[in-house]
Amino acid sequence: MSRKKQAADTSAVPKTAKPKKQAQPDAEAGLEADTGPQAETPSEADISQLRAELEAARAKAAEDFDKFLRAKAEAENVQRRAQVEIANARKYGIERFAAELLAVRDSLELARTVDIQHENQTALEQMHEGLDLTLKLMDSAFQKFSLTVIDPQGEKFDPEKHQAMSMVESDEVAPGYVVQVVQKGYLLHDRLLRPAMVLVAKAREAEGSGGNT
Repeated sequence: MSRKKQAADTSAVPKTAKPKKQAQPDAEAGLEADTGPQAETPSEADISQLRAELEAARAKAAEDFDKFLRAKAEAENVQRRAQVEIANARKYGIERFAAELLAVRDSLELARTVDIQHENQTALEQMHEGLDLTLKLMDSAFQKFSLTVIDPQGEKFDPEKHQAMSMVESDEVAPGYVVQVVQKGYLLHDRLLRPAMVLVAKAREAEGSGGNT
């Protein structure tokens, strides 16, 4: 019985000792693998290169920021100039037109100097000549600035350009056509500045149309 126990004891010892001996080299190998790369340090050349790259990046960033500030200032200057030009265009947009009207004003003042106190025929003729000259000056100014007169006498009524004051019966003008221009209209380029005030013809009602039914 003692021999069997001793054999059992000796056979059990290697089975428990082997795993402990195999685990030790693996742990040491893992430790060497972990600590190996961490031991490396950058060289002075690498550090110098990194510093040079950092300085270059800083210089490029400063240059780009300076360009940004210049571009921003230029954009603000352009915006300010545009605002001034727009304001001047609104304020002095009719400068050329006003200069043309000065001659018209001078002509009207000259017409008022004519003496018509005694109903002098010569004076009246001079006044009419002055008025004709004034109208020509004004028409010339209108033409320069694309201001067109709308005078639709005898034309078909156009609701886009004419404003009917009333309808009148007429034997001479066809229905729907302008009988009389009360006030002329004007176009500025292709935009309606003022419609022409007109009287429009309508068909004459037949006699007895209102009689018994």
